[in-house]
Amino acid sequence: MRLVVQNDKSIRYGASGKARRRWTTRRARLHGVLAVLAAGVVVSGCAQPGGVGTGSGTGAGGGSQAAGPTASRPPLKAPPPATTPDPQAKKAQSAQEARTARIAAARRWRLDSVPLTAPPPPVNKPEITTRDGFEVDGHDELGLPPVFTTVPTKQRVVFLTIDDGAEKDPTFLRMMNDLQVPYTAFLSNYLIKEDYGYFRRMQRDGVVLNNHTLHHPYLPALSYRRQQHEICGMQEVIEERYGKRPLLFRPPYGNYDRDSLRAAKSCGIEYVPLWNEEVFVDHWEYREWDRKIRPGDIVLSHFRGREDWKGTMPDMIRRFLNKVTAEGYAVARLEDYL
Repeated sequence: MRLVVQNDKSIRYGASGKARRRWTTRRARLHGVLAVLAAGVVVSGCAQPGGVGTGSGTGAGGGSQAAGPTASRPPLKAPPPATTPDPQAKKAQSAQEARTARIAAARRWRLDSVPLTAPPPPVNKPEITTRDGFEVDGHDELGLPPVFTTVPTKQRVVFLTIDDGAEKDPTFLRMMNDLQVPYTAFLSNYLIKEDYGYFRRMQRDGVVLNNHTLHHPYLPALSYRRQQHEICGMQEVIEERYGKRPLLFRPPYGNYDRDSLRAAKSCGIEYVPLWNEEVFVDHWEYREWDRKIRPGDIVLSHFRGREDWKGTMPDMIRRFLNKVTAEGYAVARLEDYL
């Protein structure tokens, strides 16, 4: 608070004794007023709520207490800095957990050994061309989709593909999801239409659903228009039911002609993968004379059960994985290499 005092020049310059006594008395009173006002200012300043160094507690007298270290309240300490997790340690822990899960899954499904983990897909995709002897007239000139049985790669991987959709075994879905084994499905509408939901669950597990025609006919016996109906019609079914138009087409029985590939191209097909080996519940069949698996080979199987085989689809997967793992191959996703 500022105290303003007017100057009294008559007192300062030659006033009488009586006047001086009055001035002394007034000055004493003035000093008393100043002392009281100064004390009020100090108290008022200390009691300001929210001021720097004030506390929120209330004392016995009802006034605010200043926060500070006391015998019952130790001084506050800053928390230690948060530690940043080591990315490499976290990655190693995650890899170990995945490995442990694969070991448990392999034991649960009675495999001979744990399936090998596929390497990361190549950044630069291999060039896919038609295998010698599998061309049709004007194949390159017309820009028709390549027909191939093996993906050109030096990585020790194979690709599992499963055709048609007749058997809908829920145990197979659980097994493949549990083991985290990738595969590609080629579907025919006349077999899957009784249970579209089964293949929707398959798609949710990361499986790509591709084209195997509407009714699985022998295509070379049909006209171009009828072949186009079979292939384009299945494109529409898969797009309507599963939300994505396929890029891969496999002709039934592996049979096709020039019109088959022309029709496939007109429907948006970019690749026609066949196969180099076929696996059943109780045996393997090979395209090559030496009966050997090679890097990048495409393996065929079917959605079949005990009505057609001497076992189940899980039995077939067990035979497939035991062989490729024993020969040092991992199973990769075909679409990752195209």
